Amino acid sequence: MVIVVMGVSGSGKTTVGGALAQRLGWAFADADSFHSAENVQKMRRGVPLTDQDRTPWLEALHNAIARWAAAADAGTVLACSALQRSYRDTLRANIDPAQLRFVYLRGSYELFDARLLGRTGHYMPETLLPSQFAALQEPAEDEALILDAGLPVDRIVDQIAEQLPAGR
Repeated sequence: MVIVVMGVSGSGKTTVGGALAQRLGWAFADADSFHSAENVQKMRRGVPLTDQDRTPWLEALHNAIARWAAAADAGTVLACSALQRSYRDTLRANIDPAQLRFVYLRGSYELFDARLLGRTGHYMPETLLPSQFAALQEPAEDEALILDAGLPVDRIVDQIAEQLPAGR
């Protein structure tokens, strides 16, 4: 099974995803590590990615998700923005729906902006947050588990774990 923890920059995807993977004893991956060097440099300069920039990244992520979902004896948590419905559709194409779950960390611009202003060592500048909110197509409740990103990490992880099928 693969759980994609999604949301805009600063929503806590990596923190929550890492904590969830640790709780479940699963592997953790960050979609940021799948970006090309060109995409990373573009974002570092404060330039939003285009859909053309994202296409190879989304395809690489889909291929990884397909491999992880096929591994019946293991689970993976992926931190990934997955901002638009079409991006999520690419990620889930031809994947058994029972093997892929999206968790959306919802929160306010102000909360995420404050987090980004306090973050160090990441290439994604705070100046790109407006473009992330502009691109965001929030998932519906039938597409993702929607959780309050402002809650403590342990509580968010508890809420996700409670939604997993027995035996996961």
